[in-house]
Amino acid sequence: MKNERKIDLGLTAYDEMFMTDKERAEAKLPRIYDIPLDQIDDFPDHPFKVRMDEDMDQLVQSIKERGLITPITLRTKDDGRYEIVSGHRRKKACELAGLPTIKAEIREMSRDEAIILMVESNLQRSVILPSEKAFSYKMRLEAMKRLPGRPSKENGAPVEHNLQGVKSRDLVADEVGESKDQVRRYIRLTELIPDLLQMVDDGKIAMRPAVELSYLTKREQQWLVEAIAYADCTPSHAQAIRMRAFSKDGTLGPHVIENIMNEDKPNQVEKISLKYKDARRYIPDSVPYSQTGEYILKALEFYQRHLERQRDNRGAR
Repeated sequence: MKNERKIDLGLTAYDEMFMTDKERAEAKLPRIYDIPLDQIDDFPDHPFKVRMDEDMDQLVQSIKERGLITPITLRTKDDGRYEIVSGHRRKKACELAGLPTIKAEIREMSRDEAIILMVESNLQRSVILPSEKAFSYKMRLEAMKRLPGRPSKENGAPVEHNLQGVKSRDLVADEVGESKDQVRRYIRLTELIPDLLQMVDDGKIAMRPAVELSYLTKREQQWLVEAIAYADCTPSHAQAIRMRAFSKDGTLGPHVIENIMNEDKPNQVEKISLKYKDARRYIPDSVPYSQTGEYILKALEFYQRHLERQRDNRGAR
């Protein structure tokens, strides 16, 4: 039965009356349980991706050898199952390691409280994609507005309109360590269709033009994706601004987009196309995204010197 699996998560006021101060303090420490993996559900609309990469392989191996060191955090659901608040990667790693259960701290919290904790815990990652920040900031902002005592509770407008309320945006910006304008830019990215948002994640479209493109209709954005594939380039910030202006006037069609994309950019030079996600596995986590190109260039220079030494050694024989 569902109720038979329910875990007692705390003491009643009556219980505490007969406890010593030490017992009360110990009772407030986190309780860790072994929870069957098949009783745990992912967080709905979880914005952070669980990547099957080298880091995941290392985590799986570590769990096989030493077990899970840091427990995940769960909340109870009305149907008696559990929902992950923090630890989607660790749960996946335990599944891959073949474990039937996982160590977990179980907290009683509302959905909005869980959203805020989920975003906060995942923002500690070393590599966070723009799309992950975009949807997590949006979820966090909406959750904070629904909590008692938060600003703009009476405002039922869509989140992009709520951003006009400085208090709400300030609160999110302070808690995630971004400026108000940067929070607004990230949340605008949630208006992009998946193909364009993937280009932002891959580093093909920068933040500023991406924000401008987010104001295009979904149909116009799809036209743009087709034009990008045909022209083999992405729009500059100035071109994105012009597309937004044409869209606002109702005159942005496929031919207009195609003509804009076929323009020669003043600073356009030949460049090599390389997917960031393909190169990431060869790059240490300590190298930030902004220095990826420099790291790859140095690696190529090192490889060139290696080839030269090989040629020299063969010539000396």
